[in-house]
Amino acid sequence: MKTPLISIVFFLLAALFGAVGQFLYKSGAESAGGTIAGYLLNPRLLGGVVCYGTVMVLFVAAFKKGGELSTLYPIYATTFIFAALIALWAYGTPIKPVNVGGMLLLVAGMYFMGR
Repeated sequence: MKTPLISIVFFLLAALFGAVGQFLYKSGAESAGGTIAGYLLNPRLLGGVVCYGTVMVLFVAAFKKGGELSTLYPIYATTFIFAALIALWAYGTPIKPVNVGGMLLLVAGMYFMGR
């Protein structure tokens, strides 16, 4: 079975939402007061939960459209690329040449897994 393009797009969107969710968890944790109410009422942490809920919905939608797990799940690894870009934007975390090399290996791996 060939994986439909829409399933690949859904997984790329899921990867983006996953990275945004990670950013929201990190930034929410930095501002949380350490109490249960501080965690439950923190807008950034709640935003992270919404992002991960969206990831789940996109996963289900992609599989419903006929996507193959062995093709799609490596695409979700782009979460690491999106997270690095968000960290660069939000925190000024540099993306080193070795990081770029790892990202290129991820993309190459996704290509070969999808063939």
